[in-house]
Amino acid sequence: MTFQHKKVWITGASSGIGEALAYAFANEGAHLILSARNVAELERVGKGCAGASAMDIVPLDIGDLEAVFSTAKTTLEKLGGQLDILVNNAGLSQRSSAKDTHFDVDARLIQVNLLGTIALTKAVLPTMLAQKQGQIIVISSIMGKLGARFRSSYAAAKHGLHGFFDSLRAECFDDGLRVLIVCPGYVRTNISLNALTADGKPQGSMDEATAAGFTTTEVADRILCAVRKGKEEITIAKGRERMAVWLKRFAPRLLSRIVRTAKTT
Repeated sequence: MTFQHKKVWITGASSGIGEALAYAFANEGAHLILSARNVAELERVGKGCAGASAMDIVPLDIGDLEAVFSTAKTTLEKLGGQLDILVNNAGLSQRSSAKDTHFDVDARLIQVNLLGTIALTKAVLPTMLAQKQGQIIVISSIMGKLGARFRSSYAAAKHGLHGFFDSLRAECFDDGLRVLIVCPGYVRTNISLNALTADGKPQGSMDEATAAGFTTTEVADRILCAVRKGKEEITIAKGRERMAVWLKRFAPRLLSRIVRTAKTT
C-alpha cells in the first residue's frame, strides 16, 4: 500500500503517537488533517511535515461530541467528500483508584477515550462506505485487554473500543472498511503528565515505566507496517506487558494475583 496523496485524519496529533504518525505519513506524501485542542502545537507539528502533499489544521476537542459532528461535516466538505484513513488517537489516561475518583472524572475519561472516538468514526463512516474503501486505525492500549490498579475508567473505555471496533469491522468488512486496533504498552509520551487524578487534575509527573517505554517513532513505524500488511490488531509491548496479555488469556487467576500487588504507576 502506498500512502501518497491519501487523505489521513489524525486526532491527538499535537504530541506523542499522533505527532509521530503525522511525520510518518508526511514522509509517505499523504494529505494530512491534523486535529487536537492545542492549535499552536498542531502548527508546530505541521511545520515538521514538509513531505506531506497537503495539510489541514483542524482544531478539535474530541470530548465535545457536538463539535465532533459539526467539525467532521465541515472538514469532509473541504476534502471534497473523501477520507482514506482515520487515526483515532486522541485520549486521556488515569492515575487514581476507582473508590476515590469523582464520577465526573470517570465520565470525562469515557467520553474522551470512547464516546468521542465513536462519534468521529460514525461521522466519517458514511463517506468511507460510499467510497467502498477506508481504513480506521484505533489507538487502544494494553489496558484494552486487561485491567490494572488506578486505571479503572481508562481501562473501561479502552475495553469498549475493542468491542465497538471489532463489531464495526465485522459489519462493514464487505463494504471495503478495514479496522486496525493498536495496543501499545508503555510509550515515551506525555500521557502520564496529563493523566487525570481523582479530582480531575493532571498528575503532572512522568512515570518511570513510561519514560522507559518505546519511542513514538518506533510505534508509528509499526503501525504503518501493520496497515500495509492488512493486520486487524497489533500489540506493541515489552516483556512484562506482553506476558500480562498472555496470562490474561491463559492464566487469568494468576494475572489477577499479580496485578493486585504489582507496583502501578
